[in-house]
Amino acid sequence: MGEGNKERLSLFQLNKNEKIMKRIILTYGLIAGGIVGGMLLITMPMYEKGILKFENGQLLGYSTMVISLSLIFFGVKSYRDREGKGVITFGTALKVGLLISLVAALMYALCWEISYNTMSGDFLKQMTEQQIAKMKNDGATEIAMQEAAKQQEEFATIYKNPIFRFGITLMEIFPVGILISLLSAALLKKKEFLPSVVSN
Repeated sequence: MGEGNKERLSLFQLNKNEKIMKRIILTYGLIAGGIVGGMLLITMPMYEKGILKFENGQLLGYSTMVISLSLIFFGVKSYRDREGKGVITFGTALKVGLLISLVAALMYALCWEISYNTMSGDFLKQMTEQQIAKMKNDGATEIAMQEAAKQQEEFATIYKNPIFRFGITLMEIFPVGILISLLSAALLKKKEFLPSVVSN
């Protein structure tokens, strides 16, 4: 085979690999983002009606993030099995995982923007009121409660900026995705870990 043919074949294979990677990243990222974003859209009205408290909501929210972002593992494994024939480097696995995380995080932030801008009540005000009530029940001093209320008021002013708000929302979920991506890459770089059933 001539050098020109080899180069064309190599370029074709590279393009094919990139397309497969993009498809896997988008598929798993959108599903993960749909799960965590959908849960957000479901639970926000429950906050407004007082059915769900913020303390319980945080636990539910992060549990949903972990469950939805577990799809990172399956996305990386899918790429390893389909494209790598059961073999993948730590760097490639981490890259796939982080990009899936990014897609999911963007969807989550967009869903939060929809919720935040369509809620009838003041979310941060409700959160502050519940926080102060909890501090009071825990025996906090009046000065401590006033200080907490002042800090929340200052944060609420900054939070009105959509760019700042979007960035804060991304940082709620993306670190979780980083951790799961690192764990997935460390496990799946070992070809003996859940070996591929795809024949060579």
